[in-house]
Amino acid sequence: MSRPALALIVGLVALMTAQPATQTPPVFAFTNVTVIPMDRDRSLSDQTVVIRGDRIAAMGRSADTPVPDGATRIDGRGKFLMPGMAEMHAHIPGGKAPDELMHRVLALFVANGVTTIRGMLGDPRHLPLRAAVAKGDILGPTIYTSGPSFNGNTATSPEVATKMVQDQKAAGYDLLKVHPGVPRAAFDAMAATANKLGIPFSGHVPVDVGLERALSSKYHSIDHIDGYIEYAVRPDAPVDWKNPGFFGANLVPHLDPARLRKAVADTKKAGVWIVPTQGLLEIFMSPATPDQMKSSPGVEYIPTQVVDGWVEQRQNFMTQPGFSKETNERFMAERRKLLKALHDAGVDIAMGSDAIQTFSVPGFSIHNEMGAMVRSGLTPYQVYVTGSRNVARFFKREKDAGVVEVGKIADLVLVDANPLSDVANFAKQTGTMVRGRWYPRAELLAKIKEQN
Repeated sequence: MSRPALALIVGLVALMTAQPATQTPPVFAFTNVTVIPMDRDRSLSDQTVVIRGDRIAAMGRSADTPVPDGATRIDGRGKFLMPGMAEMHAHIPGGKAPDELMHRVLALFVANGVTTIRGMLGDPRHLPLRAAVAKGDILGPTIYTSGPSFNGNTATSPEVATKMVQDQKAAGYDLLKVHPGVPRAAFDAMAATANKLGIPFSGHVPVDVGLERALSSKYHSIDHIDGYIEYAVRPDAPVDWKNPGFFGANLVPHLDPARLRKAVADTKKAGVWIVPTQGLLEIFMSPATPDQMKSSPGVEYIPTQVVDGWVEQRQNFMTQPGFSKETNERFMAERRKLLKALHDAGVDIAMGSDAIQTFSVPGFSIHNEMGAMVRSGLTPYQVYVTGSRNVARFFKREKDAGVVEVGKIADLVLVDANPLSDVANFAKQTGTMVRGRWYPRAELLAKIKEQN
C-alpha cells in the first residue's frame, strides 16, 4: 500500500472524527428508526435516538423525543438500530507488516458493524495502536490485545513462561494468548503466574495440557472449541494420533457421546467461555477451490499479495492427508451439535471469526460467523447476544456497553433490513457509529477500495 493511499484513509478519519478540544461534542440523532436494544428479544418501532459525544443521551418515541438544534440527523425510516458487534478472535497485523495494512484491517472491521475487537496474536506495536484508536487518531474499533503468543517455541520452560507472563502484564497487554505446543510444566507455571497477577489467558488447548487441565486452570476462553474432539475420543479407539486432522477432524468416527456431554457440563461448571470461530472451520472444511474463494465477500478489499498468500495456503490445506468431503462434512456436523449443546447448557459464548486469516476477511467474516452459528441451531437473537451483551459481560463493562440504552457508549450499527428475521440482513448496513462517530458504510468501503 502506498503512502498516498494511507493518506486517503487517514484523511477520512480526520474528516469524520477530529474535534478540537474546546468544541462542543458532536450531536447526532437517528430518527424514526426501529431499535433492537438487545436487552431481550424485542424491537421498538418509531424511535429517535440522540447521541451526544460518545454516549446515548436520549431515546424514545419519535413524537416525544426532540432532536436538539444543530444535531446531524440520520434518517432511520425502515431501518434497524442495534449494538455494534464484537470480533473476539481478531488478528491485527504485526511484526513487519506495514502500518497501512493494520489501518486497513481496522477500517474493514468498522465498515462491517464491528465496534470491539480482541486481538489474539499480540505485538508490541499494538499497544500504541490501541491508544491511538481510543483517542480517535486512527479509525478502528475498541481494541483489547493479547501479548505475543505462548507456544512450543516461546514458552519452553516454567521459568521462561513465568517471565513472559510478568513481562506482558507489566507492558500493559489485556490478556495472554495460548497456542499449541506449550509443554505441561510451562503451561502450569504460566497459569499459576497469570492467576496470581490477575491477567487472563485464552486461546488453544495444547495437546500436552488437555481439556480437563485447561478447564481447571481458569482459562478465560477456549477458542475454536479446541481440545473437545480430542477429549471425547473413546479410550480404546484405534486412533492414529499422529494424524488427528484439523482440530481433530479425523477423530470424529471414534467419539464417545457421553464424554462430549461431560465436556459440556464441565465447561459450564468451570465458567470458561467459548469463542467458536465456527465460520472459519466452515471455510477450511469447504470443498471450494482457492479460485472460488477469491470471489468471497470482502476479498476485493484485501491487498493482492495477501490474497496470493491465501491461495497458496488453501492449496496446501486441501492436499493434506485425510482431507475429503465426507470427513469434513462429518466433522462439521459434530461441531454444530457441540456448539448447540454448549449454548443450550448455558455455557458463555462470545462471537469470534479469526480474521484476518485465510479467506476470513475482517468484518465480512463476522457475517459468515453469524450464518455458521445459525446453522448450528442458534436463533438470530441468540447469535447477536454473543456479539453484544455477552461481550460486555466478558469485559465486565455492562454499565457502558452491550445494549442500546441511555447512558451507554454509542457503539451502534444501522441495518437496512430486519436482522432478527435473518442474520444475513445484518450485512445490509447503512453505517456504523463507533464511540459517537458516524461512518457511512458505502463511503468507507469506497475509500478502502481506492487503496488497492
